Amino acid sequence: MGRKRVTIKEVAGAAGVSTQTVSRVVNDHPDVAAKTRKHVQAVIKELGYQPSKIARSLIQGQSCSLGVVSYGLGSFFGPSLVLQGIQKAAVQAGYSLMLTVLHDPEVYDAENVLREILSYHVDGILWAVPEIGQNQDWIQQAVHGLAVPIVFLNVQPRPNLVTVVMDNKLGGRIATQHLVDQGRQHIGIITGPMDWREARQRELGWRAALTENDRVVDESYIANGDWSPSSGERSIRLLLEWHPELDAVFACNDQMALGAMKVAQKMGRQIPQDLIIVGYDNIPESPYFSPALSTVSQDVAELGHQGVQQLLALISNGDDAPIPPVVLQPELIVRESSVDITHVASNAVSALLG
Repeated sequence: MGRKRVTIKEVAGAAGVSTQTVSRVVNDHPDVAAKTRKHVQAVIKELGYQPSKIARSLIQGQSCSLGVVSYGLGSFFGPSLVLQGIQKAAVQAGYSLMLTVLHDPEVYDAENVLREILSYHVDGILWAVPEIGQNQDWIQQAVHGLAVPIVFLNVQPRPNLVTVVMDNKLGGRIATQHLVDQGRQHIGIITGPMDWREARQRELGWRAALTENDRVVDESYIANGDWSPSSGERSIRLLLEWHPELDAVFACNDQMALGAMKVAQKMGRQIPQDLIIVGYDNIPESPYFSPALSTVSQDVAELGHQGVQQLLALISNGDDAPIPPVVLQPELIVRESSVDITHVASNAVSALLG
């Protein structure tokens, strides 16, 4: 049988004080003598007393808990890391999490989801669901008059919303610019599903980089994937059939890049000599691809951390003043899949020989 839970009355009896004094010590009330506070804290530690969070929330008017709405924890790389960042920042600030995981990201009953979370008396909400299709049309209406502040992660910034986003368009630009800088002329893209905001933004970055370098944006160099390795396989096969001259590919996530590399090599393309590839996400396995995968890295754990910081600021200071979006910048990680070492070495020798 488990150990019996220690009550506040037992702590008061052991310390020789009233239950009100114990309550004041637990809730950091200033109206307690230092000597008494120290004595009561020692008794609390000795008895292993755990104050009720529910009781404390009733006294303080706050639950010290945050609601989190997420999706894809078991299916995609990013959401789990976002949640890690959220959890770490929340724990450091003394908050617990109330997690709701959606099975369908295309939310049509968001008001019911929010109502359910609010029933737990959370102090604020983090919405960490991908913006897919029209699943965010409800935002403006649902947020208006919401009883607690809410912060949105990786959704399109909108007026009167507090958002923390990754700059996916910049990620697409720097990936494609790197391919251009390697002297490649025929640059294709394997997109994610185009109803995802992240996929659309990365594809816009590909277009922007080509345009900035006076390249023609040819729609036939676009193949649509679904984030999976198998869709990377299908897409690269199509691109190489349509364009045998293809010499560079930006795959909009590392999983699709893995599938693309596998099929391209089976079709006789040497990577990076014949075809160079850049992925996106910098998953832990990317350095171990063959060859090691160049990729765009984004600190999605920091996305979660920044979301919590913004939410705590709203809880503390109110949400009347407009807060500009927090935009996090990605960076390019260059590895063997996008740098032809033999070409670089040849150029270096030529330069030395004058």
